Amino acid sequence: MSGGPAATVPDSLARSRALIHRGLQDAVAKLDPSLASVIAFHLGWRDQEGNEVDQPGGKSVRPTVTLLAAAAVGAPAEDAVPGAVALELVHNFSLVHDDLMDGDRERRHRPTVWALFGSSEAILAGDALAALAYAVLLDAGDESGRAAARELTDATLQMIRGQSEDMAFESRIDVTEDEVLKMCAHKTGALIACAASLGGILGRGTDAQVAALRSFGSHVGIAFQAVDDVLGIWGEPGVTGKPAASDLRQHKKTLPVVHALAAPGPEAGEFAAMLSEGGLTDAELPRALEILETAGSRQWCAGVAERHLGRALDALGAVDLAAAPAGELADIARFVVGRNF
Repeated sequence: MSGGPAATVPDSLARSRALIHRGLQDAVAKLDPSLASVIAFHLGWRDQEGNEVDQPGGKSVRPTVTLLAAAAVGAPAEDAVPGAVALELVHNFSLVHDDLMDGDRERRHRPTVWALFGSSEAILAGDALAALAYAVLLDAGDESGRAAARELTDATLQMIRGQSEDMAFESRIDVTEDEVLKMCAHKTGALIACAASLGGILGRGTDAQVAALRSFGSHVGIAFQAVDDVLGIWGEPGVTGKPAASDLRQHKKTLPVVHALAAPGPEAGEFAAMLSEGGLTDAELPRALEILETAGSRQWCAGVAERHLGRALDALGAVDLAAAPAGELADIARFVVGRNF
């Protein structure tokens, strides 16, 4: 995040991918074939013509956290596969709809669903992913599955609240740092908190273990968003798969933007005037980036990420968990803060 070497990808992400992939394929196969093909494209399984490809998907952080959380409370990771799959389905529902709302035409170096198939197909695909997630959990058929479905419902509602706040902030210049941090807790923190708590619930952990895992995930989520906000402005397009300074061009009130707007001095007013206009021009972009650097906004965001990383690790240490999977959860939290993509 600070321009140093990228964080090492934890082994747990690669190790869990096959288990998650099988569960996702089984779930998506239950959909109507036309919708399933659109979703298979989004998930990187097929190309635009429907041919199978070996296309890397996302980082699989959330579902891996679910599997490790189950192991941390003493259960086999396999017990939490429905939770990992459901969580990943909801996450991808949000991505498909986010891309449409933001007008983003590219994700992971490929066209987005709406850009390739149209907005109606994107809406339907997102809806199908969301509905399928709850079916996966309810198919578990026992009380832990029902409890997990309730947990995911609450997290999804929080995530949608955060997305609504994010959109509302685009037309405001007076957004505060506290408001944006709360939005991050809703938009990103809720789903990663749910990833951890689902593992605890499906692994039949104690209430104290589930609460600690939920707290861990919430803080990891805020750290995750702080890093994403930095990458959304300063990330390398060839690494992130998004255009340079994409968040800044869209007038998103991300953490670094709001920090710069609150900075003392005349540059904050100049920055506010730029963001109040119809859109940042290519000519204005270098000056906007200069203002962000002068305000120390990138470094401030790094501090936010580090503080929440510390709180996440403290939450893991607050209860009795199996040492090896708890250590791997900590590794994922550190990776989230140190990544450059």
